Formats: sequence, C-alpha cells, structure tokens
Amino acid sequence: MLVKRWKPKTHTYHLLCGECTITLNDVALKLGLSVDDSAVTRSTVVRSKEDLCKTFLGKVSNKFYSHRINMKLLETNFKDLPKDAPNVIKEQNTRSFILRLIGGILMPNKSQNLVRIRWLLHLVDFKEIIRLSWGSTVLATLYRELCRTTKPNKMSISGCLLLLQSWVWWRLPFLRLQVNDPYMFPLVTR
Repeated sequence: MLVKRWKPKTHTYHLLCGECTITLNDVALKLGLSVDDSAVTRSTVVRSKEDLCKTFLGKVSNKFYSHRINMKLLETNFKDLPKDAPNVIKEQNTRSFILRLIGGILMPNKSQNLVRIRWLLHLVDFKEIIRLSWGSTVLATLYRELCRTTKPNKMSISGCLLLLQSWVWWRLPFLRLQVNDPYMFPLVTR
C-alpha cells in the first residue's frame, strides 16, 4: 500500500491526511547515524579489488560479484577473534563487521548476500568514519529504492527497511495493527 502512495518526483508519501516523508532527523533519531557531517560519496572506482581486500581485510576472495563481496565470506572468515590478536587483525575484523552491517541492514541489496566493495574504502581510517554522514547515504539509498519500486515491473525493494518500518510505526499510527484482545500472561503479577 505504501509503495503505491510514494511519489518519486517529490520523494514524499501522498496520503489522505497530506504529504509526509522520512527526514534526516528521523534517520538520526531511529538509527543514531550522523547526518550533519561530510557526505559519503558513491562514485568510487576500485581498480584492484583483490589488493583492497588483502590490505584492509587481510583476506582475499577469489570470487567478486560485480564489485561486491559475498556476505557469507565476511561472516565465515571473520567469525572468531583471538583474545591476543594484534591491532591489525582487530581492525580487519571491525571492518568486516561494519561491512556486514552496511550490507545487511543499512544498505542491503535485494539478494541480501552481497555488499559493495566501495564501502571498504570509507572504512580505512576509523577516525574518519565517524566524520561521515552515513545517515544521509542510508536515506538517499532508501529514497532511490522507493522510487525504483514504483515502476510497474519491479517486485521487490531493498534499502534500510528497518528505518522505513519504524518510521511508519511512529509517524503513521493509523496503519498500526490494532489488537483488541492482547494475550495475557496469567502467571505474571504486578
């Protein structure tokens, strides 16, 4: 229902009560991501994916999917962190974890199993990561995906659907499921 009400030209929902949209303020409040700092740019050319992964993740995949890394590879290769691991290994594991957050929650693709390798370039310097406006990138990605799904031949959506769902829950209460007879826990007392 909501996809039908999304208007790509204005990036707003057109409802009977008026127009509304997800804002940067909503992103900051719901996800806790920075929205005021430098933008995370999209146009990045990665010439040697293998060297990039070897340098910043310590491991190289022999399979790349059109400038994307398989999330299962990240999960499998960075599952355990030894207690006495050097700082370089800790940093590589941290980059892998952040890539999995980006590819799994913040900016997933429709298959939910690949993450763009260009995000790894933004994870080189951990002090720089917090100076980037990740929230605006997440919102722009969600807007782009909402616009794509309004086309008649599109069947699925990606982007930060957790943000979209929580925004709908709080901003559009008339769409909430109404429970008349909530399940009671008889053994729990006040």
